[in-house]
This record gives sequence, C-alpha cells and structure tokens, in this order.
Amino acid sequence: MPEPASHPTCVVCGTELPPVAKFCPECAHPVAPPAGSGHATDAGHRAHAVTGALEGERKLVTVLFADLKGSLELIADRDPEEARKLLDPVLEHMCEAVEKYGGTVSQVMGDGILALFGAPISWEDHAVRACHAALSMQDLVRHYGDDIQRVYGVPIQIRVGLNSGEVVLNVSGRGLYMSYTAVGQTVHIAARMEQMAKPGSVLATAETVRLAEGYVEARTIGPVSVKGIERPVEVAEISRTAMRRSRFDRAPARAMTPFMGRNVELQSLLDAFDQVAADRSGRVAIVVGEAGIGKSRLVHEFLRAAVRKGSLALDGGAAPYSSGAGYRPGVRFCRLPIDGVPLVIR
Repeated sequence: MPEPASHPTCVVCGTELPPVAKFCPECAHPVAPPAGSGHATDAGHRAHAVTGALEGERKLVTVLFADLKGSLELIADRDPEEARKLLDPVLEHMCEAVEKYGGTVSQVMGDGILALFGAPISWEDHAVRACHAALSMQDLVRHYGDDIQRVYGVPIQIRVGLNSGEVVLNVSGRGLYMSYTAVGQTVHIAARMEQMAKPGSVLATAETVRLAEGYVEARTIGPVSVKGIERPVEVAEISRTAMRRSRFDRAPARAMTPFMGRNVELQSLLDAFDQVAADRSGRVAIVVGEAGIGKSRLVHEFLRAAVRKGSLALDGGAAPYSSGAGYRPGVRFCRLPIDGVPLVIR
C-alpha cells in the first residue's frame, strides 16, 4: 500500500500546515510554494526565500548566553572522545531548558550556546521565559555536575547572562541548514553579562528584570562598567522563581482598587463554602463571565475570606510553557494540610 502523504511543516517553527495554508498559523511566516510551481523548487531556493523574508527584521527579544566555566581545564589531557562524553550532556541540558520554555537555540559554540526568546516566534513574556530557562538549565547542569564530581572528581558549573532589547534578526543557511542570528547592542551586553556572571549563577540586566518583575526574585548588584558601553549598566542576579504568581499577589497593596459591585456573587461563594464546612461534603464552584468583568478578583477575594475563616486554600494554575509537567498546577501550593480544616482549591 502506498504510504500516506505527509503534511508540510513550517520551515521556521516546524508547525504542521494545512494543505491550503499560505501563512503558518503559529508564527505567520509565508508558506513556500510547493515543488513544481515554478518558485523555490529546491532546498536552496527555499532557504533563500526564508532568508529574504526575515532578513533585517527588528524584534524585541531576550538574549541568553550560557557557557561552561573552565571547559579547557576540564578537557585538558583527556581523550577527545572522553571529553565529548563530558561536554555533550551539558550542551544538551542547556538546549533542553531553552526549548522547554519556547526559546530558539541560535548557535552552539563548543562549550556554550546563544539562545533567543521572542524570535523567530514572538512571545509577549519572552523575558520571563528566558529567566525560567536560565534557572532550569542551572538546575539540570547542577544535578549532572554532582554525578561527574563523584565519578571524575572535576567540577562542572555554567554561567548564564541575560539581556532584553531590540535586535535585528538575520537568517543564514546552506542547503537545509538554517541559522538564526541576532545583531545589535542587546546581544553584546548579554554576552558581557555571561562573562561577568559567577559560575553557577544567572546575571541579567535591569531591563530583563523589569520585564520579568513579579515572576522571578533578583538581587540587585548595581551599575557595572561594560566594555564598549559608555554608561554603566544596572545588573542583578536572578536567584529563583517567585513564589507569588497571581497578578493580585504581585501588585502592592496600595495599588489594589476597592472591591465593589460583586458582593452578591462573593456571598454566594461564601454560602456554598459554609455549607461544605458544615456537612463536610465536596463541591465545585465555577465562575463564568466575559473577559475583564472581574472573575479573577472575585476568586481572589473569596480565597482571602476563606483563609480568614481558618481554611487551607490551594491556588494552582496552568502555564503557557513547560506543558509536559503534569503536576505543574500544584507547585504553587504553599501550606501543609491541617486535619479537620476545610479545603479550598482554586
């Protein structure tokens, strides 16, 4: 039997394309005409078409540089195959973390990588994704380094630098090989952040920290001199992801507007809660409404009221990245259960 025809995929992001698509539904890149149509009938012509479409495009991105500290000392006096066995997993962990959070590995440079978040696929939270990827690769390499330390007696640590800003996106390639590169001062400063970072740390500029505010915790270091930049650059060390995820939790108390106009709905939720507490039954409450009418604020106020009643409230939620983590909605649970205390799950 003849094999079924495979569906075409986008040459930029790899998304499967509908048969009649003229643009990719994921990244909006123009679809190359099919073979035999007289346009871009071979791989070289297709690569040239992609290059022409993206050449010189300006985007707001977050640039990530990461490398292995002391790689020369690590591979010194070692057989090339043994050195490769030590280095390849480090690069794989770096790339794994980048791809997990929707980034693009632009270049692999021996013992390090250059990655872009927000290009060629745009993400409004590119800085948040880059910070999460940087922390994730540190964790992955740290666990791998512990095993190498026990077996070979050599330390393995990486350093990561981040910076956000405008870049000019270029595409280069030969045949089927495509390489995305970004040009601009943003890339230069990100590379300097990586060079100044201590082994095992993540160093970011103030612009990246500002864009990721509320999602990560950072320790301000202050202005530092960067080669090639006239003015000092404000930098900070990213330490971990923030425990508070709700936008109401991230907002300062003085910025919260008074809760008005939803007393009837709030009371309905509290009445159901009291009924559950009285007969120790289970119940699910679903809040439905148009966007922007205050559903999240209503639930936020209900959880605050439930906690004041001595209940344990578990607040979870989905994320637009790291979709393979089945238990991710539960990582925000903040307290241990208490016997005999009503349980509220958001």
